[in-house]
Amino acid sequence: MIYPAIGKLMNLVDSRYTLVVATAKRARLLSEGAPQLVECDSDKVVTIAVNEFSEGKVIYTRKKPLTMI
Repeated sequence: MIYPAIGKLMNLVDSRYTLVVATAKRARLLSEGAPQLVECDSDKVVTIAVNEFSEGKVIYTRKKPLTMI
């Protein structure tokens, strides 16, 4: 069983694309030295980022979309 379940993660975002982008951005921050916000058995930054996201320690905000004139 994969933890956290994809169903739980999908309840936090509006699309899989958003989930992937938010997780990747947090993983990049972790690899650059940002402090880890959750205890995790893994030392892989993507796994840590997913766990932070599922526990609500990291959230995303959608920027206002560009408008065409």
